[in-house]
This record gives sequence, structure tokens and C-alpha cells, in this order.
Amino acid sequence: MDQNAITLNNGVRIPQRGFGVFQVPPSDTQPAVEQAIELGYRHVDTAAAYNNEAGVGAAVRACGLPREELFVTTKLRNGDHGYESALRAYDETLQRLGLDYADLYLVHWPNPAADLYVDSWRALERIHTDGRVRAIGVSNFLSEHLDRLAKEAEVVPAVNQIELHPTYQQRELTELCRERSIAVEAYSPLGQGGDLDHPVLASIAGDHHVTPAQVVLRWHLQRGNIVIPKSVDPERIRANFDLGGFELTDDEIASITAMENGNRLGSDPRTFAISQIR
Repeated sequence: MDQNAITLNNGVRIPQRGFGVFQVPPSDTQPAVEQAIELGYRHVDTAAAYNNEAGVGAAVRACGLPREELFVTTKLRNGDHGYESALRAYDETLQRLGLDYADLYLVHWPNPAADLYVDSWRALERIHTDGRVRAIGVSNFLSEHLDRLAKEAEVVPAVNQIELHPTYQQRELTELCRERSIAVEAYSPLGQGGDLDHPVLASIAGDHHVTPAQVVLRWHLQRGNIVIPKSVDPERIRANFDLGGFELTDDEIASITAMENGNRLGSDPRTFAISQIR
């Protein structure tokens, strides 16, 4: 397991540096994941909605490492919300992965228009109680969604995976998560590349002789975030993992944190309701 790992609220260890496969074509997924594993990644993040779970599972099976040395995250899509539907969806996810279990299973979006995310969460609780997944969590859940789970559910999510990068930090939400021992996982951790041209990052990168992307990922790690950058470029895959050998100062972290400007790139969790089934 990755030495840069954190302990979730149920005692499971998750590598902080993950490899994301959002928008990676199914035909490219297995070779990209195999390459990432070869370069040192031990955490891979996929979702039913990405239509590439099969490639992730094939890479995990083909890489030659014991299954317990790899951490696989996947997610329940909106069209499968509901108690029985979520139970069936997890079975189907395992079939696509070709694995006996996932390490982390997330409710991908709250999809409040359907108003089934609590029922879906209870299904995940059942899957976890049955020992079929090591940890359960949520993605794109805002404070009001977490508050409702706190009132109506039994298990506190282990993770909340949210859009988080220097120009969109969701600070109140991340503070709430930390108060409740919910680990914060950042998707689009580089702002889909849009944050990397900022002069603050260029200056810090020059001082440390690294890339702006490595600076941002280091900022995430030092703040305790889990990160899942995505790339199919071999050099970027390598660079996104190679974050040792330098550390940001408190002033540098503060300078990056000051880049916040409300620059949300993804959908609004209060309104996103696409089924994600195709």
C-alpha cells in the first residue's frame, strides 16, 4: 500500500494519491491503469457512469500484484438510486470489474430531485455490513445532504469526493467533513488544467524545480486531501505520482489557498439529475 495513505473513519487505509479514469475511453483504460500501477499507483478511481469499470478490473487482475495491495473505488450512478436498485447495481459493478469486492463504494451524486439518496445509502450500509465492500462514502454531497444522512442513517460516510482545486475549494464543506471524520477526496484536483497557468504556481514551481501540477498536488497532500488526477500521458502519469523530494512552506500553502475565486467547473449537486446510464 502507498506510504502516503490516510486512515478512514472505519480503520481502512486509503492511498492519498489515486489514479482517476473519468473520460478515459474503455479501450484505453486497461493499458492506462496498468501503466499507473507499474509507476507506483495503488489506488484507482472509476464509476459505473464512466463505462470503463471492466478495463480497471482487467488491469487489477493482470498487473501481478496481490489484490489486497490495490485500492479500487467505484460509484453508484443516479439511475440506480433506491435501496433494491443500489443492491443490484453493486452486484453488476462487481461483475463488470471481475472482482470479488470494491475497496470503496460511493453514491456518485445526491440527485435530490429523485429524493432516493438516503435509501441508496442504506443499501450501501447493507453491503458494508455484509462484508462485501471495505468502506462506503459519497461524492458531490453538500452540507444539507450530509446533514440528512446524519439524521436518518446509521453509518457516517468514510469519504466525500468533491470538486476541489485552488480556485474552487468548498472550504465550509471541507471543514464540515473534517469535523465529522469524513475524508475529503478531490476530483479535478488541478482544475482540469485551468489553474496551472496562475503566476503563483509558476513562481513556487520554479523555486522547487517542479511543475505547477506537482505543486498543486503537493498542496492537496499537505492539506490532507486524497487526490485522483487523470491523465493518459505517460510522463504526466509519472509526474503526478512523483511528489516526494519537496515540501511546501506554510507561506506557499497560504499563497495557493488565496487563489480561491469560486471557479466551479463541474455540475451543481443541488440540480444534477442525469441518469448517467447509457
